[in-house]
Amino acid sequence: MHAVSRSGAVTTAVVKAPATGSPERPTTGAPQTEATRFRRSGTVLFSVVIPTYNRLPILRRCLAALEAQDLSTAPEVEGYEVVVVDDGSTDETVAVLHRAAYPHLHLLQQDHGGAAMARNRGVKAARGNVIVFIDSDLVVVKGFLAAHARALQRHWRRHGNRLCFTYGAVINTSNFAQPTTEPCKLTDLSWAYFATGNVAIDRQLLLRSGLFDTRFRQYGWEDLELGERLRQLDVVLVRCPEAIGYHWHPPFRVRQVQQLVQREQERARMAWVFYRKHPTLRVRMIIQFTWLHLLLWQALTLGGLLNAHTMGPLLAVLVRRGRPGWALELLRLHLNRVYVQAVFAEAQHQRRQTPQPS
Repeated sequence: MHAVSRSGAVTTAVVKAPATGSPERPTTGAPQTEATRFRRSGTVLFSVVIPTYNRLPILRRCLAALEAQDLSTAPEVEGYEVVVVDDGSTDETVAVLHRAAYPHLHLLQQDHGGAAMARNRGVKAARGNVIVFIDSDLVVVKGFLAAHARALQRHWRRHGNRLCFTYGAVINTSNFAQPTTEPCKLTDLSWAYFATGNVAIDRQLLLRSGLFDTRFRQYGWEDLELGERLRQLDVVLVRCPEAIGYHWHPPFRVRQVQQLVQREQERARMAWVFYRKHPTLRVRMIIQFTWLHLLLWQALTLGGLLNAHTMGPLLAVLVRRGRPGWALELLRLHLNRVYVQAVFAEAQHQRRQTPQPS
């Protein structure tokens, strides 16, 4: 059961949801009355939805940062909850979260079904009228939720509707001990529409859009595909640079190359799912499914001469000299070529599988 404390915190019990079907939700009268209260015009109750899979160490930092939120500059925020959906983790995530003291935490569990399914579970179980999506490897600043609230409120008041979502800043870092000390870099900038690493949106608007397509079971594109449906509802992107999240990832190591190649191949398969749903020029450009992109990455890799094998020694030198970020950026030339070639290969495969009219 949820309760709103004097500080505005929404406390929740840790709940194990069934592995399949809709999440379990309490059926007592008090939460329903409370949910109605938070639907009042102008008030915000945040539900921060976080899918996670085998990321316990950084997840704990993520949750600690969310527990430290300062809402003093956003009086319209009544409170918040943190809905973590464990996507079948095989590490100690569930056991640790059951023991941990995170007052805002609401834990759900499911069999491994992918981020799209996990986010849908979180949205359906959420008590808030505004959903914040972040990843479980994001560590946010103290004013994170307040910044999202202020930006949403400004747009709601100015336009008289809630047809918007706020998009916060994401700064990449490999500093596990102090992730929030990382300066913003040019490579941190993104022009993606509805990338779920750091967004806030009205819950009813999400439900109206149809939520995430659970056919996206592998890496990539499920958030941008939902973004295409939000575009069709005339939903506006509102940038919110004060809502800063530090996206942690371990420093690049040469032994990761094959894993990264496999991830790009997965991303290519999901890109075709995206395009089949939205066969438009914009989506072709987003997923790089054009001959221009194919020729571009062929040229930038000198026809494939710059690949994981030929660049391996240089990558190793850069890593040894403490420049893993440079090594990864160099490797991206090869990874982008792998991805675009895989998109074209997937398109050809799918066309062969499609029955031709007799």
